[in-house]
Amino acid sequence: MTRLYGKEHRDIQDEFGTRKMADRVEELVCRTEFDDEAKGFIEHVDMFFLSSVDHQGRPTVSYKGGDVGFVKVLDSTTLAFPSYDGNGMFFSMGNISQNPQVGLLFISFSTPHRMRVQGTATISRDDLLMAEYKEADYIVRVKLSEFWQNCPRYIHQMTKVRDSRYVPRMDCDTPLAGWKRLDLVQDVILTKDLQQAEVEGLINIEEWVGKIKSGDPTA
Repeated sequence: MTRLYGKEHRDIQDEFGTRKMADRVEELVCRTEFDDEAKGFIEHVDMFFLSSVDHQGRPTVSYKGGDVGFVKVLDSTTLAFPSYDGNGMFFSMGNISQNPQVGLLFISFSTPHRMRVQGTATISRDDLLMAEYKEADYIVRVKLSEFWQNCPRYIHQMTKVRDSRYVPRMDCDTPLAGWKRLDLVQDVILTKDLQQAEVEGLINIEEWVGKIKSGDPTA
């Protein structure tokens, strides 16, 4: 076994004759401390995918988005990011509470470039960083186990159209999530959201799905 590979990895590598190549990849790119280049890349992306494990041992993946810089590299082995309002499931946060092992995949589609991060996560509502993120429910800190860069060959190069209007920002009010205006959820959403939904007007499920399919930014 190595830091990255166990018996199952070795069996498949041997089947395809790639053990030496896999060892060279680990030797060249696997790191246990963030350097300036890694910090710069992580802090200049506006989204990543978070992998966590649920109470049944099943892997799950969640998209996390924000403004550039919403993920902070605090030191050579620690990064942090906010958990913003979602659909009330708190699936990733609940997963981390019972199994702190996480994986993060950072991608730049414009470069293209990607980086994989493995670590151990904690969540807190009392973290000092809460003051830096408007409307954050939690701050997630990840203690680095290892990170490595991946070959970008299968990343489709794309250009971003616009930032999400729903990212909480200090200089403006955050719009109500489109689904919170659904008539089907008015009996279960929070009181503060219920009042705002009444002001903005209720919609039905067909209207909301239509917004999603058409790419309406208010969906």
